[in-house]
Amino acid sequence: MSKLSYAAKRALKMDWKRMFQTADMLHKKTGKSRLWLVRDMVNCALKYNAGYMDYKIAAMYNLNDAQRRTVITRGISNGIVRRMNDKAYWHNFDDKTEFNTLFADQVGRKWIKSDDNLTEEQLSAFLSDLPSVLYKPLEGSSGVGIVKFEKADWADLPAFLQKVKGMGPGLLEELLIQHPEMSRLCPTSVNTVRIATLLGDKKEGIVYAFLRIGNGKVMDNVDQGGMAARVDLDSGRLLTVAADKAGNVYEKHPMTGTPIIGFTIPFFEEAKQMCLTAMRKVPQVRFVAWDVAITADGPRFIEGNSFPSHAVPQFAAHYPDGIGILPEFRKFIDV
Repeated sequence: MSKLSYAAKRALKMDWKRMFQTADMLHKKTGKSRLWLVRDMVNCALKYNAGYMDYKIAAMYNLNDAQRRTVITRGISNGIVRRMNDKAYWHNFDDKTEFNTLFADQVGRKWIKSDDNLTEEQLSAFLSDLPSVLYKPLEGSSGVGIVKFEKADWADLPAFLQKVKGMGPGLLEELLIQHPEMSRLCPTSVNTVRIATLLGDKKEGIVYAFLRIGNGKVMDNVDQGGMAARVDLDSGRLLTVAADKAGNVYEKHPMTGTPIIGFTIPFFEEAKQMCLTAMRKVPQVRFVAWDVAITADGPRFIEGNSFPSHAVPQFAAHYPDGIGILPEFRKFIDV
């Protein structure tokens, strides 16, 4: 699909009300006129396949053309996924039970499928030695539908069984206990490292890594109010301030006061090697964003994303010089 045809389709599906709301918000933030912002958003849609959220998150209103060409917009990201990932194999990642089975050694925790076939006896055996569990929908993203349950929640086991069955097909997972150093950032969520691997035509390996950090909720996902900071691939240190999807920037975590820049992720080298090994498991899916938890015993997979979100890798706060992440992709593939 050409850039022009993609932009035309996006225009037909565009939520124009939200776009004008975005223009109004950015007018108040920057002082730029609403008309200029709307026209510039349309220009960015046509030239760079950027949606209004891309425009806002990457602060494209502050960038010149050369800088804008380095932003991984939604259209560009979608194009990379279409080229690199054979949709016939997405199920290995999108179905969480398939993922947990395929990568059992790297997942390293108990889980059970939760559907109409789950019996009270099976559930009782699974929960027997667990203090807490997570329920996850069988398919989904952005942390939507994930619920944490404590032991008190299944004191009435028949009622709990009916409750989880009523939540739809999913799985119940043992809750990982993260490394104490990761809890020092935010103790309410398991703060995961997103490591993107690419089996490119020019090069193979890790394109980027970001640490996702919770902000009071069970999930660290940026769509659930979390934040992210860029990770140095050599040292595992955080290179930037943390930023969230609303554009807020944090030098220290607002709950714990832990400094962001310079924080070093434990077992980062092991996490990298785990992803580099796993990326060859399903070679038909060449671009994967792995979500990795860090425990006291080392890294563990939370999930692998066959259609990685392009939001985190384009937060403006991570690129103070205005040069985005796209040059990193160009080392691996032609974009």
